[in-house]
Amino acid sequence: MTIQIVSKGEQTRLRLMDIAQASVLEKGFSATSIEEIITEAGITKSGFFYHFKDKNDLAKALVERYIHDEVSLLDEVFAQADSLSEDPLHSFLIFLKLLAERLADLPNGHPGCIVASCCYQEQLFSQDVRDLCAGGHLTWRRVMRGRLDRIAAKYPPKVDVDFEALADMFSALADGGIILSRSLKDPSKLAQQLLLYRGFVRTVFEGT
Repeated sequence: MTIQIVSKGEQTRLRLMDIAQASVLEKGFSATSIEEIITEAGITKSGFFYHFKDKNDLAKALVERYIHDEVSLLDEVFAQADSLSEDPLHSFLIFLKLLAERLADLPNGHPGCIVASCCYQEQLFSQDVRDLCAGGHLTWRRVMRGRLDRIAAKYPPKVDVDFEALADMFSALADGGIILSRSLKDPSKLAQQLLLYRGFVRTVFEGT
């Protein structure tokens, strides 16, 4: 087993990101100040600027980490589903059920979407941050589209559906489910939306 040693400087950087992410998900980027981040972290402003050039640089780091973590989560749950079934459709349906179960307890299951937070206030960020956000959505589309194409090779769809739109529907329902859960103070809404997507996918490939 490899033991990864994190330097003190990296620990500080990660703590700054954790503090910033919690604040951004609670009240947005514009309402999150560098001053409050460094106060909670217990460092000086120069210490913050040692790790990040500015608030935009911090946003870029948060988006990169968020996308990486989300892809890792999908890969992990897909691997678990694939171990339970070799059938592409059944594995996908298992994946959605497992994911719904894991994300059922907001904010413990899922803290919120950093990419969505950036998109809501994209005028605050440089083009490279906006491009990262778009790239995140394209990555999730590619992952889901690949699975849908694999399913279709064995189960020709029973209804006429655009697979790219069906792949994007996953992201739309996931982000929408997070918003519903937070707005209505009901953690179950995200899982509910994912299970509805699961039912729709089943209908597309198996019919009624």
